[in-house]
Amino acid sequence: MTLKIADTAPDFTAETTEGPISFHDWIGDSWAVLFSHPKDFTPVCTTELGYMAKIKPEFDRRNVKIIGLSVDSTGDHEGWAKDIEETQGAAPNYPIIGDADFTVSKLYGMLPAEVGGEAADRTAVDNQTVRNVFVVGPDKKVKLILVYPMTTGRNFDEVLRVIDSLQLTATHRVSTPVNWQQGEDVIIAGSVSNDEAKEIWPDGWSEPKPYIRIVPQPR
Repeated sequence: MTLKIADTAPDFTAETTEGPISFHDWIGDSWAVLFSHPKDFTPVCTTELGYMAKIKPEFDRRNVKIIGLSVDSTGDHEGWAKDIEETQGAAPNYPIIGDADFTVSKLYGMLPAEVGGEAADRTAVDNQTVRNVFVVGPDKKVKLILVYPMTTGRNFDEVLRVIDSLQLTATHRVSTPVNWQQGEDVIIAGSVSNDEAKEIWPDGWSEPKPYIRIVPQPR
């Protein structure tokens, strides 16, 4: 299965470090970030899980739930959490899915359907494709997919930046330009005609080209 932006995020039930969940029910009316890991007790992932714990209040402020996944059992996750707290200064304060049977990894297209056997017998390299970030909206649609190699730590500040854009553009008829940050000017969406734009932005807009119509960020 290959997931694409605007697809419905596959629903699943799973055991996590905070108990069993049904994914869509767990999301509820919130946004969600699901970020995956190939194996417990791996160095780059250890730094990522610790950093996510530190910036969780930023996700909370945006009504975004975060959940991790690693191709090991929840028992292994609990042992790993102690290492994360010791080395990163913060333990995971969000659920981590135990995916020792590869169900969710396969469902989200991160591992081939034919993968089997015991998770403990597989190395991180065997699972190296389980390095994704999925942002899911309250409508349960996939809004963003990022895929990283094992050797490169993820930039979760960038995930927050994209969520700011996604939430803004979900409620206003605008797009955000390159390197946009919260509070900066935005671009009127191409789907908005000039006549419609005059009603929404009666003070007008800056137009370096007819297809680039710049306005202040809506509040």
